[in-house]
Amino acid sequence: MKIVVVCGAGASSTFVAVKLRSAAAARGLTLEVAAGSASQLDSLAGIDVVLVGAHLEAVVPELRARAGATGTAIAVLPPVSPAALDGAAALELALSAKAGAR
Repeated sequence: MKIVVVCGAGASSTFVAVKLRSAAAARGLTLEVAAGSASQLDSLAGIDVVLVGAHLEAVVPELRARAGATGTAIAVLPPVSPAALDGAAALELALSAKAGAR
C-alpha cells in the first residue's frame, strides 16, 4: 500500500510519515509512505491513500474529485501538531480510508 502525507510545504508531513512507518513496522505491515506538499500531487495514480493535513482541508474536495478516477482514498488528519500526532492513529485512519474506498 502506498500512502502519501501532504501538508503546506512538506515539513510537517515528513514527521507524520516517519510516525506512520514506525507504526506500520510495529504491526508487521509493509507500507510505502511518502511526504510532500499538496501542490506536488500532479497525479494520484499508484497512490492508495492521501492523508491531508487538517490545515489544508479546503483542498480536500478537489482531491476527492480527482481521486475518483484512480480509486485513491483521501482522509484528513486530526488538527494536532505533527509532533503530537499518534502514528498508530494515523495508520488506522489510512487503513480505514482505504477500506472505505473499496
